[in-house]
Amino acid sequence: MKGVVLAGGLGTRLRPLTSITNKHLLPVYDQPMIFYPIQKLAEAGIKDVMLVTGGDSAGDFLRLLGDGSEFGLNTLNYAYQVNEGGIAEAIGLTRTFIGGDKFVVILGDNILEDSLASIIASFKDQKEGARILLKTVDNPSDYGVAELDGTRVISIEEKPKRPKSSYAVIGVYMYDSFVFEVIDSLEPSARGELEVTDINNAYLNLNKLHAQIICGWWADSGCSIDGLLQAGIMARELRRGDPI
Repeated sequence: MKGVVLAGGLGTRLRPLTSITNKHLLPVYDQPMIFYPIQKLAEAGIKDVMLVTGGDSAGDFLRLLGDGSEFGLNTLNYAYQVNEGGIAEAIGLTRTFIGGDKFVVILGDNILEDSLASIIASFKDQKEGARILLKTVDNPSDYGVAELDGTRVISIEEKPKRPKSSYAVIGVYMYDSFVFEVIDSLEPSARGELEVTDINNAYLNLNKLHAQIICGWWADSGCSIDGLLQAGIMARELRRGDPI
């Protein structure tokens, strides 16, 4: 298994903090935001990772992260996304790195308490297809919402007014190499991007999209200034060993 961390985007919701830097380089408690997803992959046994970024701060990631050995990685590779083409386009840039392997994608601003080790093991045992992670939330209308039949996803709705469940789709996705054929078939959305939701819906339509629910806390640290603050508070308690 290989890992992919996506660290592009303009970070407009965190301005003025992101006026001169990439949001994933901002601190979350005592370390840069980008450290958390890389550490989570390494802790789960993934040793080969590709980071996809773009914009003017790309060189800062190389200076900060180097070859990834600080995290226990065998290799840390880099890809550059020229335009704001969306998450699916960014995943497509990893095609040569991934080859025929299965892999895990984490959005660089997603921070999780739970280990990914058992979840990745379940995906390894899954014969084919994709797997997404879900978290029960109080405000599902603010997220993509999944409806389940066991572990199989039967529908995903983006920010529904009447959610069919309280399961929010978080920014961790697991795919087999068929995903690159899916990406090749996608058309840009109304905002001109290739959307990860369209990838997941393609697997869903083939009855090959499964889900796993996480129990620990999850933070989208790039969603807002308040979200960044809350992520820092959670990370402080987690890293100090205090109860959340």
